[in-house]
Amino acid sequence: MTTASGVAPSVVSGTTPLPPTDSSGASLTSTAGSTLAGNFQTFLTLLTTQLQNQNPLDPLDTNQFTQQLVQFAGVEQQLKTNDQLTSLVSLQQTAQSTQALGFVGKTAVVDGATTKLTNGAATWTLGVASNSNVNITIANSTGQNVFSGTYPVTAGDNQAFTWDGKGNDGTQWPDGKYTLTATAADGSGNAVGVSTQIQGLVNSVDLTQSPPLLSINGQTYTVNQIKSITN
Repeated sequence: MTTASGVAPSVVSGTTPLPPTDSSGASLTSTAGSTLAGNFQTFLTLLTTQLQNQNPLDPLDTNQFTQQLVQFAGVEQQLKTNDQLTSLVSLQQTAQSTQALGFVGKTAVVDGATTKLTNGAATWTLGVASNSNVNITIANSTGQNVFSGTYPVTAGDNQAFTWDGKGNDGTQWPDGKYTLTATAADGSGNAVGVSTQIQGLVNSVDLTQSPPLLSINGQTYTVNQIKSITN
């Protein structure tokens, strides 16, 4: 469609020493080497300390002792699970960065209404739920309306609307950012939903952000915002 004018490791007791930490508070001791159930010497130390400090007139019964052993093992398992989750998150972030880098230099389609007029051409993609008349208004970066028009559109997605940068009075507007607003109504005057997308060249990726941000037409988007790649 075109316009008429153009297209922490666990602490067992209050006396158990804490592991060394860095300035951020992260433990410097590997949890893999600090297991509770798997380290026999650690278990003996805990057991001996507990037996030495219990009340001889009211010693710990077998059930309570067994429950404590189960709790120790549960803590160990949780620490290992946390380590595995950290590894998974790291792998996912690496995959996201790799995927984002693959989009550089390609033309991507994303949800949005603001795009750039370059060399007298700006293109949006419209999706219309049913056959209708679509009212289109285009405004510049200051919010001033520079073009408007009404067009009959058949139902469907990915319908290109290209503006040649000329206003209704024939004025050629300068290159820059322009925002399209679209509303639609069917033959009975009932409102029809219209989706608006833009396309542009992915010219850079910011890998310092999580998730990485793609720069398209001077705006940033995440990978999951990309609807399609046109080339």
